[in-house]
Amino acid sequence: MRNYILTAIVALGIGVSLGLYLGWVQFPREYRESYLCQLDRRYQEEYTIMVARGYRQDGDIERALERLQPLLTNNTPACSESRNQIENIPLWVQTLTEKYISTSADRNTIEDLAILSAGFGRTTPLMNNFLPEETQP
Repeated sequence: MRNYILTAIVALGIGVSLGLYLGWVQFPREYRESYLCQLDRRYQEEYTIMVARGYRQDGDIERALERLQPLLTNNTPACSESRNQIENIPLWVQTLTEKYISTSADRNTIEDLAILSAGFGRTTPLMNNFLPEETQP
């Protein structure tokens, strides 16, 4: 019995050592530069929602626009091949807001997006129900 336990411990040690060597030395992960505009549409939406939440907290529209600029496809040649192209940030936010309203998404998320869209000066009658009184046109 003692022989089996000793063999299992040695085999486990060799397996872990070999795995670490192959993973870190022989075949390490190669990172390459990627851009936000290359993200799948779902992750671009999530990123926009995070920026909208930040804008709702600080109210700095220039900072929100600066944060959303990497989503534009015209900034890098690699993004021109992307199938998820965004050419106009305010229009993107407005379209995303209307999409979330029409799909009955979480109210807080819709409010965040509607406030950001209003900050860009792009509101629609559909968004008015989700805007605070002071931001409604």
